[in-house]
Amino acid sequence: MPFKSTVWKWYGLALLVLVLDQVSKTWFSANLEYARPWVITDFFNFTLLHNTGAAFSFLSDSGGWQRWFFSVIAAVVSVVLVVWLARLDAAKRCEAAALGLVLGGALGNLMDRVQFGYVVDFIVVHYQNNYWPAFNIADSAICVGAVLLLIDGFRQGRAEQTES
Repeated sequence: MPFKSTVWKWYGLALLVLVLDQVSKTWFSANLEYARPWVITDFFNFTLLHNTGAAFSFLSDSGGWQRWFFSVIAAVVSVVLVVWLARLDAAKRCEAAALGLVLGGALGNLMDRVQFGYVVDFIVVHYQNNYWPAFNIADSAICVGAVLLLIDGFRQGRAEQTES
C-alpha cells in the first residue's frame, strides 16, 4: 500500500500530540506530589493521579487484567487509524486531522499503560464540589478528534442529502 505524500502531516500531528502528552506527563509526575492539587483557579487545578482503568476510571478496580486488555485495544485502534489515514482521500482534511488527534492520544495513553500499568492524569476541572474526572493531553486530543469526526460526518451527510 503506497503512502500518499499528504498523509505524513497527519502522522506528524499524531507525533506532536504524543510528544506534548508524554512531556507534560513527565513534567507533572516529577513536579507534583501524588493526589495533592496545585490550585490554579477556583474551578481548575493540576492534580497528579494514576488511572488504571479506561475513560472515567472505568474498570480501574478490576485486579490488573484491564492493563493489557486496554493496551491491546489501543494498539489495534492505532493500527486501524494508521491504515485509515494512509487510505484517506487527501481532500478530507477535517477527517484526517481528527484521526491524527485520536491516533496521537491513543498512542500517548498506550505508552503509559505499557510502561507503568496506568495512565498519568493531571488536569482537573470542577465546580464547587462537583469534579469532572481527571484527564491529560492525550484524552483531550482523543475527545477533540472524536468531536471533529462527528462534525465532519454530519457535514458529509448533509452534503449528500442536498445532492440527491
